[in-house]
Amino acid sequence: MIRILLADDQQLFREGLIALLSLEEDLEIVGEANHGREAIALAEHLQPDVILMDVRMPICNGVEATRAIHHSYPWIQILVLTTFDEDEYVFQSLEAGALGYLLKSTPAKQVAIAIRNIQSGYSQLGPTIAPKVFAQIKSSSSTNQKNYQDLFNQRELEILKLLGLGKSNQEIAQQLHLAEGTVKNHMTNIFCLLEVRVAKPCRRLIALRLLFGRIKT
Repeated sequence: MIRILLADDQQLFREGLIALLSLEEDLEIVGEANHGREAIALAEHLQPDVILMDVRMPICNGVEATRAIHHSYPWIQILVLTTFDEDEYVFQSLEAGALGYLLKSTPAKQVAIAIRNIQSGYSQLGPTIAPKVFAQIKSSSSTNQKNYQDLFNQRELEILKLLGLGKSNQEIAQQLHLAEGTVKNHMTNIFCLLEVRVAKPCRRLIALRLLFGRIKT
């Protein structure tokens, strides 16, 4: 059972999402927060597996709450679920420690899939978010850079390019005619290579962001 904390200041949205997610047998909403400060307190008290975090909230916004929770409880995975897709919110949330970013217009079934992926340690970007992220990541220097493309085989490069388009593991598997488990195995190898070779410690999604600044699509 995946234990979920929902942080959003809109009660009607929380109620609707809870009703939809309650249909999933492996998901359980264990708490609700009206603002970021309450989310931080409930994260400490409830120790959920995943937090669904809105960005704009009173008292303490979602970016600040994400940063505080990730610093104190890095094992809690945070998925931003918001109305806002401004670049500033996206990058600040990911840099603060969120492992995924989806819009509230995402169908409930896709949100459920994203929660499972996040809980397993896989990043999750909405189809309109991923292109924005990867398009704006530029190489900081044109010299003394490793050719990251040489690290991966052709199949892994295909998977990375589809991931950059916002595809989920399931969608990647269907498009490449692979088993979803095979895609996950490739992703594990990709992350291992990145985490060994990225000089500054960072989360998997940040490593992928840096990588996409160096791979031609």
